[in-house]
Amino acid sequence: MEREKVTEQNQCKRKLRVCVATCNRADYSKLAPIMFGIKSHPDEFELEVVVLGSHLIDDYGNTFRMIEQDDFDIGSKLHTIVRGEDEAAMVESVGLALVKLPDVLQRLCPDLLIVHGDRFDALALATAAALMNIRILHLEGGEVSGTIDDSIRHAISKLAHYHACCTRRAEKYLIAMCEDHSRILLAGCPSYDKLLSTHHREDYMDIIKSWLGDKVQEHDYIVALQHPVTTDIQHSIKIYGLMLDALICFNKKTLILFPNIDAGSKEMVRAMRKKGIEQHPNFRAVKHIPFEQFIQLVCHAGCMIGNSSCGVREAGAFGTPVINLGTRQTGRETGENVLHVRDADTYNKIYHALELQFGKRYPCSKIYGDGNAVPRILKFLRTINLDEPLQKTFCFPPVKDSISQDIDHILETQSALSVDLGGTNLRVAIVCMMGKIVKKYTQPNPKTFEARMQLILKMCSEAMLDAVRLNCRILGVGIGGGIIHNSELVHGSTFCAAELGHIMVSLDGPECSCGSRGCIEAYASGQALQREAKRLHDEDLLKVEGRDMKLLEPVTAAHLINAAKLGNSKAEAALNKASTALGVGIINILHIVNPSLVILSGVLASYYQAPVQQVITERALFSAQSIKVLTSDLEEPALLGAASLVLDYATRRTY
Repeated sequence: MEREKVTEQNQCKRKLRVCVATCNRADYSKLAPIMFGIKSHPDEFELEVVVLGSHLIDDYGNTFRMIEQDDFDIGSKLHTIVRGEDEAAMVESVGLALVKLPDVLQRLCPDLLIVHGDRFDALALATAAALMNIRILHLEGGEVSGTIDDSIRHAISKLAHYHACCTRRAEKYLIAMCEDHSRILLAGCPSYDKLLSTHHREDYMDIIKSWLGDKVQEHDYIVALQHPVTTDIQHSIKIYGLMLDALICFNKKTLILFPNIDAGSKEMVRAMRKKGIEQHPNFRAVKHIPFEQFIQLVCHAGCMIGNSSCGVREAGAFGTPVINLGTRQTGRETGENVLHVRDADTYNKIYHALELQFGKRYPCSKIYGDGNAVPRILKFLRTINLDEPLQKTFCFPPVKDSISQDIDHILETQSALSVDLGGTNLRVAIVCMMGKIVKKYTQPNPKTFEARMQLILKMCSEAMLDAVRLNCRILGVGIGGGIIHNSELVHGSTFCAAELGHIMVSLDGPECSCGSRGCIEAYASGQALQREAKRLHDEDLLKVEGRDMKLLEPVTAAHLINAAKLGNSKAEAALNKASTALGVGIINILHIVNPSLVILSGVLASYYQAPVQQVITERALFSAQSIKVLTSDLEEPALLGAASLVLDYATRRTY
């Protein structure tokens, strides 16, 4: 009876009426897999297709025909583009779309409108649907690129009721933009579903030859696709001209696609024709390539250049080298295959980037998807409750900034500032990418906190000035001492995590500089041993049989160690206590984080190695007793470790 009741409920549940609106060749590549998925479940969904924008313009290939070739019934074709390819024409096109869309949406009466990306046509679609109380699912919200696209994308996100985003960072940005977490789906990019399953086609050489000629070989041609930057049209036209000059001189077969319909595209086409690109024997200029063939051409190219989102997204799935020019994709998450030339102000810089990238292959990246976006989106659509209110809830979580690679980083020595807050000395170093200490600064550690901070800032400022003179680009500042987990520095709730020196190993031990008692630092630091050596010396207990230990120079920890080696029982007892305290502290760490190895560094490391290993063997849990204790062979492990964290964060690859 219960099963029959569920079956009856499913039969009574009405189909979700979904309208998919596509504006251009690029967004159709993302929407088509979803459309096929919806169409394959006619018992659950009704699909309506609306085509508008540059799909219906002859100069851009009349790409609506490929939708018909995919056997989709186009319910409405809306001519919404006002020609002119300038800022005013874009505004007029939005207005024209807003005039025509209400009749179409009233006639179709969809439960949900699916809209993609950041185009001005998509903004018109989202505006009309939101004002008509039609639910909106926005694809690829939360991403950051550049130009006016960012503003349009975020505006659509604010109008949308549901979101299918591509990356974890995009999800976090949507949450930070106040979107309800329960209405956000981390799906991946739908184009990856087809892309990852078809890019190993056996006939890819036939496709390459059909577009570039019989003599072209795999990995020996370039794909170029550059669009206008609508917030800085003249500069983007200049970059386009410089790119063409660099490609002509680079002398490789190049497939170049016409720019999109944004303001400035006419001037770009004029620049291309003025340089004779369409007649040049090394170039093949085309208005449109079917997506299935285009991904084959990108997959097997020696390099892709321009500012298309395809370069920073889909190309990463193949490991194709990419040169991203200008600011149009600034902020996009990229794989290590992408080299940014944001300040593409000279022909030489672009040419140098081509020399660096052409012919390389990089590890395949799946930042934007794993090939299963469509099943996730369909499952998400099934959960939409048409009876729930459309009102959003809000929250404001923090998110991290993106750090990306730039051509200028390569032309300079990429470096980091390391800071070591030692008990005796403060040290700052300029450390380059190859792990070489370019310059080091050392000052005695002042007694007060305020004096220490002032000295650290002064030393860092001095190092920054020297870095300019030494042609070192400082990518960040790293401070020695910390816990690294999954390549991330553990901060703690008040940014004070990993005070390992202040692990307490005794309730009534010696007083520590932190004001407490019994810390590891109070027993085992260089200052602690120096203090113990001075006490024994002042009490005339640092002497060794047959030797006079009265010293004229300042007493240091080295004197304590030397006295112990020569048989001084008091010195031996002090060092045994210090070794035991350090060993017990390390055991506490072993029991908490269970590392595979313990590495000691610093001037006392070689002395502490054996005693600490013995303490671990005697006192640690059985699971930790076999852990080896080694000493670091590095010249300056604390400074190099701090620098490596910065350099790992700030760069994607090393030249």
